[in-house]
Amino acid sequence: MKILAAGVEGSNPTLNIIIFALFVAITLVIVFWASRNTKTASDYYAAGRAFTGPQNGIAISGDYLSAASFLGIAGAIAVNGYDGFLYSIGFLVAWLVALLLVAELLRNTGKFTMGDVLAFRMKQRPVRAAAAVSTLIVSFFYLLAQMTGAGGLVNLLLGVSGDVGQDIVIAVVGVIMVLYVLIGGMKGTTWVQIIKAVLLIVGALAMTLWVLGKYGFNFSSLLQHAVDRAGGGTKGEALLGPGKQYGKTGTTKLDFLSLGIALVLGTAGLPHVLMRFYTVPTARDARKSVVWAIVLIGVFYLFTLVLGYGAGALVGADKISKAPGTTNSAAPLLALELGGPVLLGFIAAVAFATILAVVAGLTITASASFAHDVYANVIKKGKVDSKNAEVRVARITALVIGAVAIVGGILAKSQNVAFLVALAFAVAASANLPTLLYSLFWKRFNTRGALFSMYGGLIVTIVLIVFSPAVSGTSTSMIKGADFDWFPLSNPGLVSIPVSFFLGWLGTVLSKETNDDKYAEMEVRSLTGAHAEKASAH
Repeated sequence: MKILAAGVEGSNPTLNIIIFALFVAITLVIVFWASRNTKTASDYYAAGRAFTGPQNGIAISGDYLSAASFLGIAGAIAVNGYDGFLYSIGFLVAWLVALLLVAELLRNTGKFTMGDVLAFRMKQRPVRAAAAVSTLIVSFFYLLAQMTGAGGLVNLLLGVSGDVGQDIVIAVVGVIMVLYVLIGGMKGTTWVQIIKAVLLIVGALAMTLWVLGKYGFNFSSLLQHAVDRAGGGTKGEALLGPGKQYGKTGTTKLDFLSLGIALVLGTAGLPHVLMRFYTVPTARDARKSVVWAIVLIGVFYLFTLVLGYGAGALVGADKISKAPGTTNSAAPLLALELGGPVLLGFIAAVAFATILAVVAGLTITASASFAHDVYANVIKKGKVDSKNAEVRVARITALVIGAVAIVGGILAKSQNVAFLVALAFAVAASANLPTLLYSLFWKRFNTRGALFSMYGGLIVTIVLIVFSPAVSGTSTSMIKGADFDWFPLSNPGLVSIPVSFFLGWLGTVLSKETNDDKYAEMEVRSLTGAHAEKASAH
């Protein structure tokens, strides 16, 4: 099987496009159906709080399992073995932080956005503005990575070559994403995520059983074949132990530790994940939805372990590394090896569905943050002219974000975008999570502490990323040929997260502001659900 620059030989681009178009058509019908009850701000932002815990858990897994989770991790395991699976562990363990520290308390305390929780006992306008800035920055970087990934996937799976072809596909993804958000709001977006999660998990399960079936359902036999295909001996056995990717020097070990901390702590601060907790009627449902998400995401990452080693055994790391899209091609090449063009077409459609669902979730989160935090509470000071004015602003914002994402995706399509995802997680872990935890658990915390923590964490993270090897100084850096990296780690989490916690403490002790009464109210509300936002009547 030869790998061509235009795509994967043996694939059928027409079939892939038909399957993808069918998915888009079905989901658009569902989005139109869901939009019938989207009238109020609660409907648009939180789907009328009408989803059950299990439904929301499936949607969360759909939101969280991005193309990077499906294609990236399977490829990382195929090429780097054990070290590639460490990503899965980081992504999964992160949900324990969300379950134990954030989900239930957030659902009880907030209304629509992260800014609601942070501003509960602080000065409203500056804290909401800071929360909106952080939300928009995290969402933009995550969105840019997904849009750019769409262009690369098209090149690989649909045989679309050339800049113009990729630009058109990025634009199409952007337009469909905006349609989901404008028409269906959070309810439509949630149903898209549920459908996509089911497709992704069913597709991964089918491929996992297929791969295991080839080796008599003996995982040890699969591992042995992967070792033999990688060259056997010490070289092949390196796939089964730590150190193939991250054990070469002390710096790479520290880099992985930094990345791991950012992944584990960043998830509980990702705005589009936090916003999902408001779509359920009670805090109990929020907790239940996280348990469902943990189970589904955990099972899926076990599938990626089989798919990764399966790709290594059946396709080979050399072919994967030479394919367009490099390690991202592992799962599609494995699908082609197993089921020919039909299975590859299904996997291609699932990969695009994955991107569409994630970018729709990011878009509605960013637009809700601007409309609710900036427009309604900073500009209008909580006195919005009419009942639907806030939703109208959110829809206009979604259009603007869609346009910016399309332009950004087109401009960044040839760049190494791994650092964009790392930056999104690092900013979420550095700017959002310390402020959230301080707000929920520290009585003394005040407005200045919140602003120090959010803006300080944001600035420190971005500065360290800019001067890291992710941007310059290496062959895989974003800016080729430049060399201004004085910070040795590609991900700044190891430094930026403790700095943000310190700045939150420093800002608090430097201010004389106290809010003991509001903290007592917040504590009772967060722990008991008294006076929490309830589900709407319909």
